[in-house]
Amino acid sequence: MNPMPRHFSPALCRKRAFTLVETLITLAIFGVTAIGMIELYLFGLRLNSMVNVKLQATEGARHAMSILATDIRDAGIVYVGNGDASSFTNSAFDAPQEGNALEIYPSKTNLNDYIIYYLDSSDGQLKRLESNQAAPTIIAGSVTNTVVFDSEDYAGNVLSNSYNNRVIGITLQFYQLDNPMLKFAPGQVYDAFQLQTKVTRRALE
Repeated sequence: MNPMPRHFSPALCRKRAFTLVETLITLAIFGVTAIGMIELYLFGLRLNSMVNVKLQATEGARHAMSILATDIRDAGIVYVGNGDASSFTNSAFDAPQEGNALEIYPSKTNLNDYIIYYLDSSDGQLKRLESNQAAPTIIAGSVTNTVVFDSEDYAGNVLSNSYNNRVIGITLQFYQLDNPMLKFAPGQVYDAFQLQTKVTRRALE
């Protein structure tokens, strides 16, 4: 029978072992830490989703304004009124020059070539349709205001006639889910955005 090594001490081994209480406390601390890290991760995902919604709305609105501004500046004739993909009605004489649609003729001589911008009330999308296109292009979505375009004077007053040197006012109001991750959750939060600009044709002769 081998003698017990001198360095082996049962009492010392007992002192180095974890008790049941110590093990439970360690597991509890680990569990609380893990739950905290998971909650922090989920909060980061929610925050990232909210920021993405705002960035996408801003980017979409700026893209729409950029295309609109270019078409209006280069236009030969611009009319403000109401319409859709199949029809356009110019605002009446001695009536406020405003509506949901804009008709643009790049040339004053070729009236068969035109561009129509209109707000589709069925889906809240601002659309662009060229005369040679079969289907419109979506410029912006989640638009809530019905009056998107108007004709203004230099002071910002809505005109009642189509003066040659008028300014075209554009207003886009957006209403979107603040956090798409909670799309079907009760008490979901929406956020509102608004973008306004004014554009004038370059050729005012």
